[in-house]
Amino acid sequence: MPEVLIVDDDHNFRETIRELLTNEGYKTLVATNAEEGIALLQTNSPDLTLCDWKMPGGGGEQFLKSLQSEGLLTSMPVIILTAHGTGPNAMQAMQLGAYDFITKPLDIDQALATVARAIRDMELQREVELLRLQRFQDRALDDTTRSGEDRKPQLVGNSAAWIEVFKNIGRVASTDVGVLLLGESGTGKEVVARAIHKNSARSTRPFIILNCAALPPELLESELFGHERGAFTGAIAQKRGKFEAADGGTIFLDEIGELPLSLQPKLLRVLQEHTFERVGGTASIATDVRVIAATNRSLEDEVERRTFRADLFYRLNAFTVRLPPLRERQSDILPLAEYFLARYTHRNQLAPIGLAADAVVALQQYSFPGNVRELEHLIERAAVKAGGRAIAAEQILQEMTRAKTSASGAFDIQAALSIPFHEAVAAWERYLIEQALEASRGNKSDAARRLGIHRRLLYEKLTQFDM
Repeated sequence: MPEVLIVDDDHNFRETIRELLTNEGYKTLVATNAEEGIALLQTNSPDLTLCDWKMPGGGGEQFLKSLQSEGLLTSMPVIILTAHGTGPNAMQAMQLGAYDFITKPLDIDQALATVARAIRDMELQREVELLRLQRFQDRALDDTTRSGEDRKPQLVGNSAAWIEVFKNIGRVASTDVGVLLLGESGTGKEVVARAIHKNSARSTRPFIILNCAALPPELLESELFGHERGAFTGAIAQKRGKFEAADGGTIFLDEIGELPLSLQPKLLRVLQEHTFERVGGTASIATDVRVIAATNRSLEDEVERRTFRADLFYRLNAFTVRLPPLRERQSDILPLAEYFLARYTHRNQLAPIGLAADAVVALQQYSFPGNVRELEHLIERAAVKAGGRAIAAEQILQEMTRAKTSASGAFDIQAALSIPFHEAVAAWERYLIEQALEASRGNKSDAARRLGIHRRLLYEKLTQFDM
């Protein structure tokens, strides 16, 4: 039978709550302030605490801080009950680790439902802890406890499709040939590029990343090759480009299909002759760089449409690695989810948490159109909602519903009218971007033209909306 500790200085209220809980089948303990409640916890182990926020002799803030310092909030939830239901109080209570914050006078049904949910979540947390201890045998997941370079995203998964990626990395890493990574958005192209570099003879030299869709052509050229002082308005000093910065190492050119046609000959020359000139300069600069490029588009189609040079495509395409979408590596969903969850708790200095069995089922039944990136963001948002406790199917399904609604292909005006203004505007922007990307078959330059915005703004919005 679950036991509930009631901490409240109001005798009548305390006894009323005690009677309600007893009638629901709970055992109860009572205290009149935070100090008494903390003393009771030295000899008792209740499953849940209901605590008033303001009391003589110490209130909910003192109680939560004491439990937080002892690391007890993940094993015993605390629900704050208060007549001082202000926004700042609610925010402070949740930041201190409260399970929920309920204002007086109580809605009895709501309060009892919250108590039942909190106890159920704690039971799930205990089950998950046992499962976590059993499942976390894979030492790859322990990489999240390291620091520095080793804390960067890892290659996680053992599905047949992902093993092929590992094999291709092994085949090409020790060579010095260029690599073209092909795959949908969010499949992990940057992580694979980093793994190729890390396992190559260039691993101790720089690994430089440039997204070709993030900058307008006039800035992209300067970013790639650098510029001389006075080369253009605002060029007040000489600047080294990415190819100079990457000398001896590897440069990763993401979204290579977005590279403007005007810059493609200059990139081709670097690949063929290993030399280039800064913008506004005449001196040839030699560079020793391995190029790894990535795209989510069919460059063969771009070659046919004459928006991408055939000779550059063949030069980049010396060795191709195809990254499977997450829907084709379903057995990797759970290891990836656990990895992202462990990394989230480590980065935020939280105690380890896990996934309830129903949450695992929900994850494995979802198609993840946004691939690994969508899974990562979903896990992080669900972890925030779980508040340091086991993630249940409820949090996972809420995030999936949010994702499905945004990708449904139709804009719900009535739903938009019922949400805050800035959220409605963001939903409309996301809808317009999705339509433009679909109409342009993923070509971001064309999508930006259709929207009448600069490509850099489009890229910022894609990042903002996790698209």
